[in-house]
Amino acid sequence: MSFFDLPASLERAQERLKGAAKAGGRRPRSDRGTPRVDARTLAILAEACGGYDRPAMSELLARAGKACRAKRLAPPSRASVYKWLATLPTPSYEVAGLPPSVRHALYNLTDDSQVPAHQLAFYCFNYGDLAAISFAAGVPWLALYQAARMPGYRARSRGLVEAVMRARGLA
Repeated sequence: MSFFDLPASLERAQERLKGAAKAGGRRPRSDRGTPRVDARTLAILAEACGGYDRPAMSELLARAGKACRAKRLAPPSRASVYKWLATLPTPSYEVAGLPPSVRHALYNLTDDSQVPAHQLAFYCFNYGDLAAISFAAGVPWLALYQAARMPGYRARSRGLVEAVMRARGLA
């Protein structure tokens, strides 16, 4: 056997490592990719975040914690709430019921479509006229929070979103 016999060396290495653990040392979670929080807790949090003005985080945690304890659920932690703010559902609007300038900004949707508020705000700030931008400035705070974090803004449009958030005390 030669010192430089690569195929034989690889075969011996495979035999040695056959029963060894994987690189991380741990098996991946069986529930990987699914939320590990109760859906009722997320519903309570979405209801607590549903207003026009952003509540203080301590007030939001207290309100959600009180509602969770009343239903015998584990209250969410502060870190979890910050993580879920990006994915909580926002109100939806039917395109047919929106003002004409907003419908024009939603150029690729039919009148029977439902649009989440954060996507509506994104389209209005990016493609809308002044009336559409004014409409988008009035959506609930959570929708503006999520819309501001969406990728794909034009430079001036991102500035408008940031200005609206500053004016409403959200930034």
